[in-house]
Amino acid sequence: MNRIVGSHDLLLVTLDTLRHDVAVELAAAGRLPNLARHLPDGRWEERHAPGSFTYASHQAIFAGFLPTPAAPGPHPRLFAASFAGSESTADGTFVYDTPDLVSGLAEAGYRTVCVGGVGFFNRRGPLGSVLPGLFHEAHWEPEFGVTSPASFENQVARAERIVRELPAEQKLFLFVNVSALHQPNWFHLPGATREAGDSRATHAAALEYVDRHIGRLFAAASSRRPCFAIVCSDHGTAYGDDGYTGHRIGHPAVWTVPYAHFFLDPAEAAR
Repeated sequence: MNRIVGSHDLLLVTLDTLRHDVAVELAAAGRLPNLARHLPDGRWEERHAPGSFTYASHQAIFAGFLPTPAAPGPHPRLFAASFAGSESTADGTFVYDTPDLVSGLAEAGYRTVCVGGVGFFNRRGPLGSVLPGLFHEAHWEPEFGVTSPASFENQVARAERIVRELPAEQKLFLFVNVSALHQPNWFHLPGATREAGDSRATHAAALEYVDRHIGRLFAAASSRRPCFAIVCSDHGTAYGDDGYTGHRIGHPAVWTVPYAHFFLDPAEAAR
C-alpha cells in the first residue's frame, strides 16, 4: 500500500448487510457480470466482519480494520494506525499517525469524500454525524437511503459529479456506503410485495440491482488516474436463519462477509 497511496485514487465501497453466501451464489451463477469481471478469479474472498452492525463495523474499518480473512492469522493489514505491538502491521502496510484512516489519507494529500447510504450517515443528528464527520465532505439525501428503490443510481450520479468537479491533480479517497441491500429491499424483486416483506431472494435481487449500476461508479473512480478499489460487506443479515432475523447478533450469516480488492484501469474508464 505504500506504493499505492500517493499514486492512485482510492475507492472503498461497503455493500451494507450483504451476505457472503448470496454474493458467492450470484457470482457463480453469472448474475453479477459487472462485479465478477473485477473480482480476483471472478470470486469473492470469504472474510469475517469486524462488527455485527453498520456503526461498529465502520468504526473498525475506518480505523484500518477491514474484514479479516476467514483463516488462522495473523493477517497483514493494508492500512494501520501507528500502534506499538501491532501484529498485523507489516512492511507493506500504509501506516498513519492519526486516529483513523480517513484523516491519515487526508494528511497524505487526499480529498476525502463520503457518499452515505444508511441512517448512520444521514447527518440528521449527533449519531448520524459521527462517521460522515471524518471526511472533508459528506453527502447524504433521502434518495440515497434504504427506502429509495433508486438509491444506488442516485449515489452513483453524485459520485460522478464529485469526480467531475474535482481538480485533476487532486487525489481522491471516495467512500460509498451502498444502502440498497439493507431492509427494506422487497421492491427490487418483481412480484414481491410490501406485505410479504424482505427475504433472501429480495436481498439477492437488490445485489443484482447494484451490479447493474456499479460499472459507472468504477468508471468514475478510475477516470483520472489508476484506482485501487476495495468492495466488501460490513456485515451480513439473517432472514430466518436458525430463527434469527436481522443483524447485531452473533450468527454466521452476520459475521461472514464477501470481500475483494483490485485495481481499476483508467483506460477501461475511457472506453
